[in-house]
Amino acid sequence: MNYYLKPTLILALWATTFVILSLPTPSLQQQSSSFEQSSSNRTSSSSSFDQNGSSFEQWSSNRSSSSSFNQTTTFQKSSPGGVRLQNAFTALQAWKKTFTSDPFGFTSNWVGNNVCSYQGVFCAPAPDNGNVITVAGIDLNHATISGSLPDRLDLLPDLALLHLSSNKFSGNIPSFLSRCKLLFELDLSNNLFRGPFPSVFLNLPSLKFLDIRYNQFEGVIPPQLFNLKLDALFLNNNQFSSPLPSTIGNSPVSVLVVANNNLKGCFPSEISKMGRTLDEVILMNIGLKGCLPTSIGGLNQATVFDVSSNDLTGTLPESMGRMQSLEQLNVANNKFYGEIPNSICDLPKLENFTYANNYITKEPIQCLMIMDKNDENNCLDFWLSQKSSTECKAFLSHPPSCKCVGSPPPRPPPLPRPSPPPTKYNAPKVPGIPTKKD
Repeated sequence: MNYYLKPTLILALWATTFVILSLPTPSLQQQSSSFEQSSSNRTSSSSSFDQNGSSFEQWSSNRSSSSSFNQTTTFQKSSPGGVRLQNAFTALQAWKKTFTSDPFGFTSNWVGNNVCSYQGVFCAPAPDNGNVITVAGIDLNHATISGSLPDRLDLLPDLALLHLSSNKFSGNIPSFLSRCKLLFELDLSNNLFRGPFPSVFLNLPSLKFLDIRYNQFEGVIPPQLFNLKLDALFLNNNQFSSPLPSTIGNSPVSVLVVANNNLKGCFPSEISKMGRTLDEVILMNIGLKGCLPTSIGGLNQATVFDVSSNDLTGTLPESMGRMQSLEQLNVANNKFYGEIPNSICDLPKLENFTYANNYITKEPIQCLMIMDKNDENNCLDFWLSQKSSTECKAFLSHPPSCKCVGSPPPRPPPLPRPSPPPTKYNAPKVPGIPTKKD
């Protein structure tokens, strides 16, 4: 089943006088059955969260005609702008030397000193001097280039946008990004980057859009990440393995996608604090446990809420009826049980409600009016495609508890076996010295 996430507009208000057009965050196409597709399939239009190749490419092509991004000035070393463009030339040529494959010849015109004419490189007036031209953006999306990110890219401190989605860049993220204090959008999705979450991302004061999905990042998601003033955050399809930190409630993001990681842990009740900003949240398939808190109804701006394919249980809170903006609701493949609250199916904008493969026992008649609904494999009497009565009875007689802990406590050491009764073959027991254990 497909559903489309509502586009979110991000206005690129860049520092001072950088002239950058309005930047829409991509439309996100989710196909819940396609999360297991291979990397090669992810680049097609049917891939999950298919941002790559949507509005970013359109914006990129549109802005090439804008005077602010279509400078063809050749640099002079004697002028301030010339120094910046000379540095950009040095950086881009050093970067190109790391490319081991450029199958579509995307960077074939990266020759000569006119860096503003390079494909995928965009120039604009410098933020501190409108009469000086500098490299403001790089967009190599879908170029399928193999290579790495060299330290020489530190010669591009005026970067506001860096889009490298759907390539084969690998290795760690170098620290040079910390010099890019104006970096507004960073898209490294669908590459081969690996290692722990790059701490350099936490030191980018202008960052609003961070997309690192479909890579091989692992380990802990740092709590500080959710203190950044981001608008959109995509962490899905990596190898992160720590519970979501309690600081998640501090984040002002409107779009949060953390799907397909091995986070485990309890459902973060603190997410309810994001009600003023959160528009789309996808926590699919990350091993969440426990129950949805009553406070979840505070997400009254959310249009998309997806917690499918976890280990959640309990009844769906009546308070979800306060999520008046909700259009897409997916709680499938969990252990929810009981009755669907009337308040959920009465939501005025709800178009898609998926609660398949749970243990729901009753749904109100209002649910039948929802445009796109999936209630298969539950415990609904007299409905087709439901669980067997035996399975339902076994589960509902002992439903799981809402009690949840982040990780199980360590097992206590086993108790020693009792000493055997004394015999003539036992050594004499000496006071103060314990008997030898079996």
